[in-house]
Amino acid sequence: QVQLVESGGGSVQAGESLRLSCAVSDRPGRVYDLGWYRRAPGKEREVVAIISWTGDRIIYADSVKGRFTVSRDNTKKTVTLQMNRLKAEDTAIYYCYADTQQGAWGPGIQVTVSS
Repeated sequence: QVQLVESGGGSVQAGESLRLSCAVSDRPGRVYDLGWYRRAPGKEREVVAIISWTGDRIIYADSVKGRFTVSRDNTKKTVTLQMNRLKAEDTAIYYCYADTQQGAWGPGIQVTVSS
């Protein structure tokens, strides 16, 4: 039932920034964590960042701590990933995720970082 669509991907040079956004479409009254995962070429999908409904609980992958910031706006129904000081190893397809009972995923969006 939950629909997720990512936007904001693209190609940048190492050290630059990108901001990913995810639009969440859902009926009112449902509460769940939101987050971002990524899959690099030839690698398994991994968690990047997770944020609780109120924003009081946030986790980041060690590889992105200090560089990425996740936030959400429950009125606008969006979750955002601000990515600063990007590295070549950040190159991946990024997926928006909603932690509902079944789990919901966006279609993914490409981020490419050249060094």
